[in-house]
Amino acid sequence: MRWLSRLFEFVGKVGLFSLRVLIASVKPPFEFAQFCRQLAEVGNRSLALLIVSGFALGAVMTLHTRSTLVTFGATAMIPAVQAVSFFVEIGPLVAGLLLAGRVGSGIGAVLANMRASEQIDAIESLSVDSFKFLVVPRVLACTIALPFLTLFMDFAGLLGGFLSEELSSHIAPALYLNRAFDYLQWSNFIAPTLKTAVFGFIIGSVSAYFGYTTDKGAQGVGEAATNSVVVSSLLIIVADVLLIKCIFFLFPDTAI
Repeated sequence: MRWLSRLFEFVGKVGLFSLRVLIASVKPPFEFAQFCRQLAEVGNRSLALLIVSGFALGAVMTLHTRSTLVTFGATAMIPAVQAVSFFVEIGPLVAGLLLAGRVGSGIGAVLANMRASEQIDAIESLSVDSFKFLVVPRVLACTIALPFLTLFMDFAGLLGGFLSEELSSHIAPALYLNRAFDYLQWSNFIAPTLKTAVFGFIIGSVSAYFGYTTDKGAQGVGEAATNSVVVSSLLIIVADVLLIKCIFFLFPDTAI
């Protein structure tokens, strides 16, 4: 039962840390310059990774889908299957997991290194709120950037799927797009994309928690980076299940 008590203790600490982030994010002063720097770090430097990954996933998925649908004579459904699967689930989830690995580990390692080298203490000695200066901009940057990164990944996947299908059947771009969006409604596009904001908040909060609260010196840097990726990824998958249930509840007639 000891592990269970430690689990509840961890959940409570992360929950309070996240609540502190939410409260601090709406209270002045606002570190806008620091937020812009973190937004560039999270968004610009992750864009290439997500576009390439989305393009490759789209191409591979079309190849696998074609081999199955050809058996049933339903190759005309390939664009629709590609678009619905990417916009509804594959794009948001994979984008969240990729960002957890790319950004989460960095946030955990940077903050843990600053804690180990007493840089955070130095910032606080200058009467600067280190939490608002270091933690809040990183969490907000992850929360805001991930939905936009997800869109780039979705359309990169659609492009990869089109090129793969064009090489096989020489389908026209206009026909591919018409078929792709025939079965896709706004509720299948907006809600899954917005849920990635929750994923971004999870990545930022959990990673910042492990880095900001470490007390193990240099050893804590590696542990913070590893724990940030593992725990963020696990929580993203759990949150994805819960958010899908919420989407089906809010859009019972159109959710897929």
